[in-house]
Formats: sequence, C-alpha cells, structure tokens
Amino acid sequence: MITIYGMTDSGNCYKPRLLMAKLGRPFKHVETSSRDGTTRSTAYLAKNANGKVPLLELEDGRFLAESNAILLYLAEGTRLLPTDAYERALVYQWLFFEQYSHEPYIAVRRSLMTYPERAVLATPERLASLLESGNRALGVMEAQLRKTPFLAGDAMSVADIALYAYTQDASVGGYDLGVLPAVRAWLARIEADQGHVPMAWLP
Repeated sequence: MITIYGMTDSGNCYKPRLLMAKLGRPFKHVETSSRDGTTRSTAYLAKNANGKVPLLELEDGRFLAESNAILLYLAEGTRLLPTDAYERALVYQWLFFEQYSHEPYIAVRRSLMTYPERAVLATPERLASLLESGNRALGVMEAQLRKTPFLAGDAMSVADIALYAYTQDASVGGYDLGVLPAVRAWLARIEADQGHVPMAWLP
C-alpha cells in the first residue's frame, strides 16, 4: 500500500487524498506537519530534502514530492488524466496556473488568517494585495467555467482536483464566491462526482 505524508488541514495535502478517494484506491496517511517541526526532522528530511508535504511513498520505497506531480503520477491510466496530447497539455496548463496564479494568493491568505503564529505577517497591505491577486485568479476560472463544465474541457481531471482544494474554502481567506456562479456550479459538480470526501477525511 502506498503512503501519503501530509497535514490534514492543508489544501495541497488534500489533493492526493481526494484523488485517491475518487479513484477508490486504498492508502496509508501519516500526519506530518510543518507547524510542529515534523517536516524539518532528520528522519523526514531523509525522505524529502525540501522538507515539505505532501510526500508520496510508493510500495517499493521510492518517494515523490510536490502535490501536482503526485496527482499526475496517481492519475496515470485513469479517467482523471486524458491520453490525447492536447487535452493532457490543457490539464498541465491549469496545474501550472494553480501553482503560479492561484495557490500563492488564495492559499497564503487563508493561511495568514487561519494560523495564529502567522498573524504577524498579515499586514493590511499584504492581505489587500493577496485578495486582489486571488480574485483575479478566481475570475480567470469563472471565465473558463462559463464555457466548459470542467477546467480542461468537458471531463473532470486532476486539474479540477488541484484547483478544487483551495477554492472550496476560499471564503476562509475572505474571498467572496457568491459573485462567481460558474465557479460555485463547478464546485458542486466535483462534490457530486463519485467518491468525494471533505478535506478533513482520512482513510
């Protein structure tokens, strides 16, 4: 059985758990937190020198880091990763968008407003900048989802899994999803899909 090291309340760590649930694949979860120093321990750094979660451990002892790389590996040969070259590239496009234009703003603002130890970094100027950039990313998603039911087209993919993780509770970071009807409908479609589980779910 594969093992996923991660934080229960991290969106990046939720991604592979949600994917595995939707695929109906068993796995072992090992709670590993950046908040308590676990990710900086000698034992963990031997597994992932970058000291971050999530981390995938395969049955043969190999490791794979970075949430979207883990998604691509786990989705290979499944309904959630297209085989057509162009359709697959569209999935990659949205995965890059998630990491460069969405997560750095929406996830960071959520973090600053959720974890007390990070409140000192939550200056009004930074929060305003994150809100503006996050709303811009949500606007890009809204525009696409007015055209197609899922981000990369007509079928759900790991692109949707990746962007669902931090969009589904963006309101925690102060983002107003009420002005984004296409995004809200997309969230509902993902939640209606087979095997869906909430962020707090563990195997």
